[in-house]
Amino acid sequence: MKLPIRLSKDSREPIYFQIEEQIKALIASGQLSEGMLLPSIRSLSKDLEVSMITTRRAYQNLEQQGWIRTTQGKGTFVAKMAEEIKSDIKIATVKQAFETAIDTVLRHDYTLEEAMDIFQAIIEEYKRKGE
Repeated sequence: MKLPIRLSKDSREPIYFQIEEQIKALIASGQLSEGMLLPSIRSLSKDLEVSMITTRRAYQNLEQQGWIRTTQGKGTFVAKMAEEIKSDIKIATVKQAFETAIDTVLRHDYTLEEAMDIFQAIIEEYKRKGE
């Protein structure tokens, strides 16, 4: 199984943290369900082209936080999560994406009003695609 994780070398966030946050988002959104087997540390490291130490740290942090569980000899699995926690993570993930977008807007010297116009145009485009 290959996880849809996209890492940014330009991000201020460490790679292990990006992995953690994206796995949390996949679990919170239901793309990874309770009991689902996750890729091994070695396999995920290879897929993402990062060190095993980086991937191990992400998995260890996720396990300590209760998002995943490891069973010796069987693998790493998605743990059972309360719906409230999933909801909080979904909100935090979207908020973080908006904050990143706003940082980009400001770096390119747009005003927040211009950003809202761009955002509104994107929403309209998505609505047209959905119809």
